[in-house]
Amino acid sequence: MKKWLILIVGAVLLAGCGQGGAAEPTAADVVPVVQQAEGLVVAEAEVEPVRWSELVFTTGGTVAQVAIEPGDEVQAGDLLIQLDPVDAELAVQEAQAAVAAAQAQLAQVKAGPRPEEIAAAEYELSDAESALARAAAQRDQVTAGAPEAEIAAAQAELAQALAEQRVVLEQNREARESKDQETKEQADYRIYAAREAVAAAEARLAAAQGGAGAQVRQAQAGVSVAVAQRDVAQAELALLQAGVTPEDVAVSQAAVQQAQAGLARTDVVLERTETRAPLAATVTKVEVEVGETVTPGQVVVVLADLGRLQLRTTDLTELDVARVAVGQPVAVTVDGLPGVEWQGHVARIGLRSEDYRGDVVYPVYVELDEDTSDLRWGMTAVVEIEVE
Repeated sequence: MKKWLILIVGAVLLAGCGQGGAAEPTAADVVPVVQQAEGLVVAEAEVEPVRWSELVFTTGGTVAQVAIEPGDEVQAGDLLIQLDPVDAELAVQEAQAAVAAAQAQLAQVKAGPRPEEIAAAEYELSDAESALARAAAQRDQVTAGAPEAEIAAAQAELAQALAEQRVVLEQNREARESKDQETKEQADYRIYAAREAVAAAEARLAAAQGGAGAQVRQAQAGVSVAVAQRDVAQAELALLQAGVTPEDVAVSQAAVQQAQAGLARTDVVLERTETRAPLAATVTKVEVEVGETVTPGQVVVVLADLGRLQLRTTDLTELDVARVAVGQPVAVTVDGLPGVEWQGHVARIGLRSEDYRGDVVYPVYVELDEDTSDLRWGMTAVVEIEVE
């Protein structure tokens, strides 16, 4: 292969005569001029791995574990660095619980109402109908002329209504806080009916104490309350007997999907507290220590496959790159290993220009055809590309 030519401009000495006959010679500096030989493109290059990677975290945190040191050999998938995972693990547990709750709710909806729930609703309706009958009978009695002794009965009825109201409030306290709209509405109906019963009992007592006219009005109010309670019980029973609708199932399924999506997000966050090797390689640099806080995007580890090295040109101009083609033979000399020449070929030509000291250059990648065990990442070299 032709070597690149070095033309040396020689030194020219000019003599002059001065006073005293002393000669003062002057000399031009020796300037080496590098030219590309015909059929040859010459460029500077650096040794680098064919495959290497700078690893970063996409989330911030405190380093809990550094499992590697520079020089270690790792396999793809090996754990390199672990951030403190406590917060992420707790978030995963909460998301798992939310999924379990949503799935249980979906199963309950699909199963439909239990026989005991329907039986309880039928009992409540029967009780409400009995109460309506009693209220209507009392109204009729008052209308016919209630005796004064009814004041005591009205007082007892009020006491009973107040006691029942306390029981209803206690029994439906948790139901009112339920996220299920139907359960909450049923609790509200029961509480409303209990309060209306108290109000009716208070009115009946006032009517008994205030005269027959007031008693009639109060008795009619009691009938109205009993009708409302009967209607609520009928609605609850009808709802249970209707069974599960497709809309109910769809709502519960959507809740499960939403919970599962939340769990998937927390799993990703937990995974991002780890950095694992993307390839089998050598650890060339570790940038963090245990206890150090890292930020998203910060380089923490550099990996490289040092078994496969290549050369990348640094100053090949746009004028010369047009003469280069993939597959052309290359002779390589390394500054740190004088007297040795490697043979290789052009493996790839960069598609995008770079700036090098104000010049437009293109990287050309050279693969060596010989053993590269003596080379080190970052060594400088000269490549001579044989072109047509």
